[in-house]
Amino acid sequence: MDITDIKKYFAELIGTAVLVLFGCGSAAIFGAQLGILGIAMAFGLSIVAMAYVIGGISGCHINPAVSIAMFIDKRLSAKDFVLYVVFQVIGGLVGIALLALIINMADLGGFQATGLGQNGFDSASLVGLNMVGALIVEIILTFVFVFTILGVTESEKYGSVAGIVIGLVLVFVHIMGIPLTGTSVNPARSLAPAIFMGGLALQQVWVFIVAPLVGGALAALVYRVFKMTNDSSAKKSKKA
Repeated sequence: MDITDIKKYFAELIGTAVLVLFGCGSAAIFGAQLGILGIAMAFGLSIVAMAYVIGGISGCHINPAVSIAMFIDKRLSAKDFVLYVVFQVIGGLVGIALLALIINMADLGGFQATGLGQNGFDSASLVGLNMVGALIVEIILTFVFVFTILGVTESEKYGSVAGIVIGLVLVFVHIMGIPLTGTSVNPARSLAPAIFMGGLALQQVWVFIVAPLVGGALAALVYRVFKMTNDSSAKKSKKA
């Protein structure tokens, strides 16, 4: 493993930690004051900030659902996929540990009282969405999010705006998803608070691991079909 690899993996760790700390932190500490739009903006702006800092180092996946899509689209090797996910999970745990520490030093009743921005369904959903609904919602939201990432990062000509586009898409999927599931679209973001909270959050977290991975994989498969169709059309046009 050379220094370039190490830099990539630690960039993913740092980026995921920032996303979890500021995104989940906004929900846990200021959720009532910020509201759905404010929390959504915190997640989106975290992505924007990290995209322009670590995008050139690791691609700024900071999400296993993005990494699995990049692997399927052959933009990421098997080794990098595995290690990206490992460091993303570690980064999520670092971010949530810092958040729990900050909350415990404030007069907020301890981190357990805040929920740490956990995801959930049934009684843990603001609108009582059931398990099947949570699976469907998270697959759809992740599909839209990752599909956009695949498209906007395909060509260097979008490089200057890619981070902003991705951040805004994360905002809009959160606007719909927060009342339903708290919005995951990212297994590393969901696993970290679930481990710290335990109980119901940990029992339900499998949905927020499986559904985003399925949504990311579906986005990559559909995107590959679109690319193959475009390539075939381009070849036919050249022959004509």
